[in-house]
Amino acid sequence: MGAKKKSQIQAENQTHPEHDADENAQTAAEDPKVALEAKVEAAERKAQETYDRLLRVSADLENYKKRTARDMTDFRKFANESLIKALLPVVDNLERALVSASNNQSAGNSIIDGVQMTLAEIFKIFEQFNIQPIESLEKPFDPGFHQAVMQEENDDHPDKTVINELQKGYLMHDRLIRPAMVVVSKKKETPVEREKDVQPGDNQQEN
Repeated sequence: MGAKKKSQIQAENQTHPEHDADENAQTAAEDPKVALEAKVEAAERKAQETYDRLLRVSADLENYKKRTARDMTDFRKFANESLIKALLPVVDNLERALVSASNNQSAGNSIIDGVQMTLAEIFKIFEQFNIQPIESLEKPFDPGFHQAVMQEENDDHPDKTVINELQKGYLMHDRLIRPAMVVVSKKKETPVEREKDVQPGDNQQEN
């Protein structure tokens, strides 16, 4: 073959690099070692993807178990909440009856003792279900546990202190099931403060 012919073949190979890629692919297909390495790499990638999916599924399953266990625990703790709420007015009435009987001289001791025993039995049941009354008297007003129905001027207690409890509040496992209805103190206004509270024109008579 002449030098001119060889130069033409080399020029054609340079202008068509796809021929080299095809030759390399053919070589890889024909070489068992290269084909085996490719299969191994593909199998490793597939195994890694399967392992990653397994980890995600395992994590989801573990979170589901924890969430289910937490829900079951809450269900057991608060399964009787509706019954307890329905029973609280009965306790209120018994306590009012006890106060009324204690203030009534004609009331027999047997009646008072009977009401006290009934309340004591109910409170034992409350303890079994972790029901606790909220301590409110002479405590700072807390909107998370107290429902203020009115305010009274009072200098014997700090401002915004519970000075009277109209209805007890209760907790169940630290969950509020009924807020306490309370009366809250407020500082007495001085004459100067009262004058400031009076709006201009309030004392003016209509013409």
